[in-house]
Amino acid sequence: MRQRSLITLMLFVFSGTLTAQFSQHALDSINRLNTADHKLMMDKLGIESLRPGPSGDPNAPNAANSDESKVRSFELPELLNFNNGTTVSSVSQWEERRLEIYEAFDTEVYGRFPEKIPEVHWKVIAEKDSVISQYPVVVQKLLGVVDNTSYPNIKVCIEMTLTLPTDYKKVPVILKFDWQFPAGFNPASQQKIPWQEQLLAEGFGYASLIPTSYQADNGAGLSSGIIGLVNKGEPRKLEDWGTLKAWAWGASRALDYFKSHPRVNEKKVAIEGLSRYGKAAMVTMAYDKRFAAGFIGSAGAGGTKILRRNFGEQVENLASSFEYHWFAPNFIKYAGPLTVDDLPVDAHHLIALTAPRPVFISAGDPSVEGNWVDAKGMFLASLHASEAYKLYAEKGLSALQYPEVGEFLSQGKLVFRIHEGGHTVEPNWQYFISFIKPIFKSSK
Repeated sequence: MRQRSLITLMLFVFSGTLTAQFSQHALDSINRLNTADHKLMMDKLGIESLRPGPSGDPNAPNAANSDESKVRSFELPELLNFNNGTTVSSVSQWEERRLEIYEAFDTEVYGRFPEKIPEVHWKVIAEKDSVISQYPVVVQKLLGVVDNTSYPNIKVCIEMTLTLPTDYKKVPVILKFDWQFPAGFNPASQQKIPWQEQLLAEGFGYASLIPTSYQADNGAGLSSGIIGLVNKGEPRKLEDWGTLKAWAWGASRALDYFKSHPRVNEKKVAIEGLSRYGKAAMVTMAYDKRFAAGFIGSAGAGGTKILRRNFGEQVENLASSFEYHWFAPNFIKYAGPLTVDDLPVDAHHLIALTAPRPVFISAGDPSVEGNWVDAKGMFLASLHASEAYKLYAEKGLSALQYPEVGEFLSQGKLVFRIHEGGHTVEPNWQYFISFIKPIFKSSK
């Protein structure tokens, strides 16, 4: 399957069960609400029009650039310089610099966490003993009920399933941003040993978190979910959080639950996500230091790719009515009167916020996955983020040259691999486990 058709399919899947449960009338209504809210945000910004983004179809007249010879020169905003130009040279100074970076992301890209977000009360709604392959497990189906006493018109619940091996007392857990497939649609693993069994073989547990259960993946849903609840159904302000930040908030609430669980080692919880959920996983790692590690799959633009590279998806795509809801409304202006070069931060800043914790950046073979996510742009962002790891006397990326498909840059705390498949992380699960296992096994 070629790039655009694959991504189009995943757009429907990642949006929940749209194709299975929504009528065409409902889809049309969502699109109208998306457009109306997007226009409202543009009006608030005083913007009349935006530059269109390139197409993900490589055969389209306006196809996104996939030719390295046509990549323009660009200058990245400094990582280890304070806003006043002073150079960061120590961990203590980096902690201060981090605050400046957070402020830039909060204001211009992902939006701010609200000062007051309702509490979440977790309850186990089902529990059973089971066996996966030869591994005995206990499976809990969980519901995080958000306190909506401040605005009863909107109800929000976080759906999660936790699977733990029964032969261990306190285990590491991989928290996966997951999606609910339509009835009858359950893609089989292409690996000989499914990732779940690979984790259980090491004594690790795993959890499936459904982001769309608490914040829809469309602009129409901004008046509901956790964003709508906090805003009491009113439209967002220009610095309000977007869906990526809301999804990250839900992951942090899952970690809260793990902290109270007698059989989960809350200090050894990793976050995983693919594509838009890879973006959300990267934001989660950046904003919540409690997550011990990240497995970030094909996060691309708005996640782990250098936005200033005119290769693959661009800022103009992210700011469109189809994707703007992931970000703060302020971000829209970078496809209007401003350009990507006006952004005060780029992807290397986001990755650097995770230092010195271990992070695995994953991509698919560009000849299979396509060039939309820009694997080289993700490598370059990781390379520049490595400077933050050096402050902690840790190695970031272990090579300066863009690797071949299948080559594993595995020697630092920030690792990178382009697997042989397409838009998935499946072939890289075994490499992520080999990367994280000695870290989890050696720490308390």
